[in-house]
Amino acid sequence: MAVSTKLNGAHDLPTPDPESPYRSRKPYRFSTLCATVDNPFAKDQYGSSSVPIYQTATFKGVAGEYDYSRSGNPTRSHLEHHIAKISSAGHAFAVSSGMAALDIITRLLKPGDEIIAGDDLYGGTNRLLTYLKTNGGVIVHHVDTTVPENILPHINPGKTAMVLLESPTNPLLKIVDLAKIAADVKERAPEAIIVVDNTMMSPYCQRPLEYGADIVYDSATKYLSGHHDLMAGIITCNRDDVAKQMAFIINSVGNALTPFDSFLLLRGSKTLAIRMDRQQSTAMHVATMLDRLGFKVNYPGLPNHPGREVHERIASGYGAVLSFTTGDKAMSERIVGATRLWGISVSFGAVNSLISMPCVMSHASIDAATRAARGLPEDLIRLCVGIEDPEDLLDDLEHALLEAGAITVTANADEHQYVRATTSISRAVEKLAVSEPRRPRERREWFVSAPGKVILFGEHAVVHGVTAVAASVDLRCYGLTTPRHDGKLSVKFCDIDDFYAEWDVDLLPWDAVTPVSIGEEHPEVLDQGLIDAISNRAMPADMEKYPKAKGAALAFLYLYMMMAHGGERPSFNFTARSTLPIGAGLGSSASFSVCAATALLLLHQRIDIPPLPAPTREPAGGDPGHVHVSHQGRRAIPPSVAEETNRWAFVAEKILHGNPSGVDNSVSVYGGALAYTRAGFGKKSGMEQISGFKSLRFLLTDSKVPRDTKKLVAGVSEKKEREPEVVNAILEAIQSISNEARRALADPELSRESLLSAISALIDENHAHLVSLGVSHASLEAIRAKTARDMYKLSTKLTGAGGGGCAVTLVPDDIREDVLQQLIAELLSDNFQPYLTSVGGSGLGILSPYGLNAPFTPPAETDTSESYVTREPLRATFQEKTGAELSEWAESRGRWLYV
Repeated sequence: MAVSTKLNGAHDLPTPDPESPYRSRKPYRFSTLCATVDNPFAKDQYGSSSVPIYQTATFKGVAGEYDYSRSGNPTRSHLEHHIAKISSAGHAFAVSSGMAALDIITRLLKPGDEIIAGDDLYGGTNRLLTYLKTNGGVIVHHVDTTVPENILPHINPGKTAMVLLESPTNPLLKIVDLAKIAADVKERAPEAIIVVDNTMMSPYCQRPLEYGADIVYDSATKYLSGHHDLMAGIITCNRDDVAKQMAFIINSVGNALTPFDSFLLLRGSKTLAIRMDRQQSTAMHVATMLDRLGFKVNYPGLPNHPGREVHERIASGYGAVLSFTTGDKAMSERIVGATRLWGISVSFGAVNSLISMPCVMSHASIDAATRAARGLPEDLIRLCVGIEDPEDLLDDLEHALLEAGAITVTANADEHQYVRATTSISRAVEKLAVSEPRRPRERREWFVSAPGKVILFGEHAVVHGVTAVAASVDLRCYGLTTPRHDGKLSVKFCDIDDFYAEWDVDLLPWDAVTPVSIGEEHPEVLDQGLIDAISNRAMPADMEKYPKAKGAALAFLYLYMMMAHGGERPSFNFTARSTLPIGAGLGSSASFSVCAATALLLLHQRIDIPPLPAPTREPAGGDPGHVHVSHQGRRAIPPSVAEETNRWAFVAEKILHGNPSGVDNSVSVYGGALAYTRAGFGKKSGMEQISGFKSLRFLLTDSKVPRDTKKLVAGVSEKKEREPEVVNAILEAIQSISNEARRALADPELSRESLLSAISALIDENHAHLVSLGVSHASLEAIRAKTARDMYKLSTKLTGAGGGGCAVTLVPDDIREDVLQQLIAELLSDNFQPYLTSVGGSGLGILSPYGLNAPFTPPAETDTSESYVTREPLRATFQEKTGAELSEWAESRGRWLYV
């Protein structure tokens, strides 16, 4: 059957009554019906040949046909009558968009109902169905509807309420036998409603109501309008009961199409037939050219299209949308970028030709794993043909293909000018051919650690643009991964509410995630949809009992799901412990974030850790042990690994704190010290590592007094408003202190004695200014007074927010050990908690504890020795160690790698 015959044939559609009783008329053909906007039941009082715009919200009078434009408007009524006429429909409704139309239709469902839908759907449709599944209690089955038999196992009489179909599908142009599926469903579940998205075809090419569909909807933004100057959706049906329900919903929701947009859509629909004729003709030329060049082309008009026979049985034309693949995503991107006449846009159906890559545009809301499972190629290009001159469109596309390297000029120009370039073989195939086999799932334990931080200078003033000096502190968070073999993921946060939880990996809300591909960075903004899905569907029911652990668990699961790639979902336990006082202002959340991010990057195989080189000569005692050199500028962990870890740790910090500065996680990853300036006070925002930072001993004392950081920051801001000159002078003085401290810490010529003396004086000066700002606390002043006594004469200041929290005391090199221990004892007796530690040491640490006797860690992946496989896991011992024992025990496990 030739398509042209069907296009030119008469359609048995409603037409005006004959004017003469003596001579009957033939039914009007489709193009005539489109051009003739005539409603015999609603004649214009002035005989206007164009339907007027009734641009009014209300109508005067009582019991008239119209009272309020939300409920009815003459312009919209004319439009709906016209669309019903050309759609073989008894009822038509015009709403604000195609998605609004689908929203109205799906409101016919109730919780517990089941939907059967295709697996190649418009991204917005997929998004709405996911929402209904997640929040509306509706069960959705995605199946390949190109094989009608695939639907049968999912038909559940009494439960199957709706079957949602597209044909051709978007964007793979797969064909669905609408007539057979409608018959099969009606036979087995008579109450089920058959819904068809007909946007790709429009009523000109296909009228699904004639083949058993109950409801048909179009995004009238596309072909029905044809000019992309309005947003509209059309719903048509022949069932009075369903029409009554939808009319009620539209009136209740209030998303009926406006009078002006109704006028524009009426105007556009008049040229539907003539536009589609031109667009389909050109689309066939484009599809033929691409097919001849050797690309895989999806277009039902091509003889080799697998669904062509079915399509010709139910449709009058092939449409004006096609898609093709190049085998190389990067090449596809170059082609799209090289076109000039084809506009880059997510839509279709206009008089202007458009080009797009669905996986990064219209279908980007479908996560990459789901796209891959449904066979949606990442390199797919979709072409939507307009009414421009065909020769211009073909010429522009040829030039884009040539510029992108997809085609080349033939030697024999007498035949075809261009041929497919041999270099366009899929890079994915090339990589598969030359790369190593996919690595097995990670089966080692990984031991990671990260330091906390102190703000040495610039607290509170940093909020107003003053430079703060932050440094790592050798109190650390530790994380340990232990493999599981039961498909579950679990966490144990020993020092955060002693929290434990586990999840079935496959039951996590994967439908809500769009994973970040390897080599790509997490978007700047968090995926709130995934956060909500984890919070509502994955968190334990009694999570409110563990307020501190809630954020940590959420951040861990978010990173786990975002990092997943290639269908791999590792099963393991993650145990976290800390020698840091939680919540004391020492960056404990950042050190946790770094540990969690590092562990997940390792388990998802997104980072590789090179082995430490074997020593050239071992001392007589055997293994030389861990050599700590990172604070001297040497890095055993590559900068690329540190950078990747820091990026993901910052994502976790966003989940925990909303709008972090990035200082805490940067210190935890890189160690040492850095200077941070927040935008303001005449400065630009930025962080800079202080090179050559010399490790210093400090006594950190936790006052055990809770802090209210927001209140303290607000208090300084209020003081600044009241006394701007006083506060600005203090801020300038603190900036001078930070500058001087930064110079002293980085000065290689400054002696150790001079450095300690300078830092001691700056500590005292800085604290005095913080007291003037009103952010100290009686507990901090008590700690400071005790350390300043004549027998100690040590300099102390608050760190972090103040108002409680921690104090830092500089410990000189020459202090006697017994004197220091006496001070610690006095602080303990006053119910403070002191920690003797160093500031400015290593950052992130990584260790795989297997191969303790090997010359490096981690071991090679080919290690299959018995000791590798049967070594006793560390988890039990790791959880049992006291806080005082933890650091020394962890260091003894093997040769750590540090930043």
